[in-house]
Amino acid sequence: MAAPPQLQALLRAVNALLRKRRYHAALALIKGFRNGIVYGVKIRAPHALVMTFLFRSGSLRDKLRAILQATYTHSRNLACFVFAYKGLCALQSRAQGKTSPAHSFLAAFVGGFLVFGDNNSINSQINMYLTSRVLFALCRLGVEKGYLPELRWDPFPWYTAVVWGLVLWLFEYHRPTLQPSLQSSMTYLYEDSNVWHDISDFLIYNKSRPSE
Repeated sequence: MAAPPQLQALLRAVNALLRKRRYHAALALIKGFRNGIVYGVKIRAPHALVMTFLFRSGSLRDKLRAILQATYTHSRNLACFVFAYKGLCALQSRAQGKTSPAHSFLAAFVGGFLVFGDNNSINSQINMYLTSRVLFALCRLGVEKGYLPELRWDPFPWYTAVVWGLVLWLFEYHRPTLQPSLQSSMTYLYEDSNVWHDISDFLIYNKSRPSE
């Protein structure tokens, strides 16, 4: 069934507007905000669902509320950051009449401070995720630019050994320094596996179910 003529005319007008180059910067802000929401939901919802039902106690309603809250916070923050970053980049470019690498850093610096500066669990996870990627990228950039020597052997196994050695040492002897979700995961793997009473909590359940 064909769309009504009024709707077809409206769609043509909207599509014509979207193709106008002079509105590109402003429209990019809107689409960036949209993509931030969609990507935040895609990333956070499955993660929150799994982690909540694995490690969080409470009623089903409480768990669903926690999942929705985490998903909302992640998608909102990501959408707001994309909007702020693209807007600040556009303002700097317009003010100077050209783009510069410094624009990207300054826009992200301000946007990160305003959007991700609140010290909560969601922002902590996002920032720690980025920290590891940034460190890897800076090392590769250092090699590419000649600031760091290119090794003839693969350092990845040694890097892996140090990371795992440190994280288990911290878990065993300085546990409060680790993020709560990591503590929960490692408790499940390395402590709960030391305790059982019978076949039910040895193979079927992690912990024995309370007797009814």
